[in-house]
Amino acid sequence: MIARRAEELAPFMVMEVLERAREMERQGEDIIHLEVGEPDFDAPSAVKRATCLALEEGATHYTHSLGDMELREAISNHYLDAYGVEVRPEQVVVTSGTSPAMMLAFASLLERGEEVIVSDPAYACYPNFINFLGGVPSRVPVYEQDGFQYRVPAIEERINQKTKAILINSPSNPTGCLISEMDMKAIAGLSPYIISDEIYHGLVYEGQEHSILEFTDRAFVLNGFSKLYAMTGYRLGYLIAPPQFIRPIQKMQQNFFICAGSLAQRAGIAALQESEAEVEEMKSIYNRRRKFMIKRLKELGISIAVEPTGAFYVFANARSISSDSYRLAFDILEKAHVGVTPGVDFGKNGEGYLRFSYANSIKNIEEGLNRLEQYLKEASWL
Repeated sequence: MIARRAEELAPFMVMEVLERAREMERQGEDIIHLEVGEPDFDAPSAVKRATCLALEEGATHYTHSLGDMELREAISNHYLDAYGVEVRPEQVVVTSGTSPAMMLAFASLLERGEEVIVSDPAYACYPNFINFLGGVPSRVPVYEQDGFQYRVPAIEERINQKTKAILINSPSNPTGCLISEMDMKAIAGLSPYIISDEIYHGLVYEGQEHSILEFTDRAFVLNGFSKLYAMTGYRLGYLIAPPQFIRPIQKMQQNFFICAGSLAQRAGIAALQESEAEVEEMKSIYNRRRKFMIKRLKELGISIAVEPTGAFYVFANARSISSDSYRLAFDILEKAHVGVTPGVDFGKNGEGYLRFSYANSIKNIEEGLNRLEQYLKEASWL
C-alpha cells in the first residue's frame, strides 16, 4: 500500500502545465512560457567564475552541515547591509534550495495537528509541506482590492491555542505584491512565530521590501539565490532561525540532506559580494517587462486591480473569461501554445485568476500575449 501522505499530496499544477508544454515542444510545437517562475538570465559572471575556480581547486567535498562559514558570514553581512539587522552566522543554515529550508523550518516547529496561518492565495507548496509534516494549514482569504495582502484583524481572529506560526511572503508568489511596513509590524506583534519567505527580496520595482527581522526575532526567514541571482539550477538557499532551533535543525540537515553542494556555496559567496551591477541590470529589464505585460493584459480586458510591484508575476483576474482557471490554462496551452498558471493552484481564493510570469523576454511576452488575444477572439467554449 502507498503511504497516505504520499497518495494524498496535491500536485503542483504549474509543473503539470510545464511538463505538458515540454511534451508539446518535443512534438515540434512552439510554446511561449509565461507559466514558470524561472529567470531567463544566465547567472552573473562572477558566479560562473567562482564555480569554475571552485571546481579547479577541488572544492568538491562535504562542507559543514550548516554551510560553509564564509557563505554564512556573507549572508549575515547582507542582512546587516540591506536591513540593518544583526544575524549571527550561527543562526544561518545553508540548504540545497529554499524548499529544504522550508521543510526544516516546518519540521522544527510543528507537532501533529498544530496550525500555520497561510494566506489564500499563496505559493502552492506551502500547505503541502505543512500537511506532509502533520500540521494544519489555516487558510486566511486575501483579496485583490487589498493587493492580496493580509487584513491583520483576519489573522487575529484565526489565532488559537493550536496556532504555531504565521507565514508571510513579500514580495509574493503568485501576486507580486508587497506587505506594507505598517502591516508587517502589526503581524510581527502577534504572538505566534513568523515564517517569512523572502526569496523575492531584491526584485522590487516600486516601494520597499522589509525583512521580518527588522520587527521581531521570533521569526524564521527563508531565502536563497534562485530568483534574484538567476541561479535556479544551483539549488542554493538558506534558513535564518532563532538560536534555540539551530541544533535540532542541524541534526535534521545531517540526517536528511548532509549539506548543500560545495560548488554552489562558493558561487553563493560571489553572488552576494560581486554581482550587484549585473543584478541591477536584470531588475531594470524585469521592470520594463512588468510594465509592458500589465499594459497589454489590460488591453485584452483582463483585470488587474492593484498592479504588482515585486517578484516577476502578474496575478490577473480572468473571471470575465472563465471561472475554471485549470481548464482555461490548459485550453490556452493546447490552442494558443502559451503556458500560464491556473490561479486555483494557489488556493480556492485564487480560482478565476491566471498567473503570468514575466521572467521571459519582451519579444516572447509580446508574442505570447498576441497569441492570447487571438485565442480570446476564437475560443468557442467561453
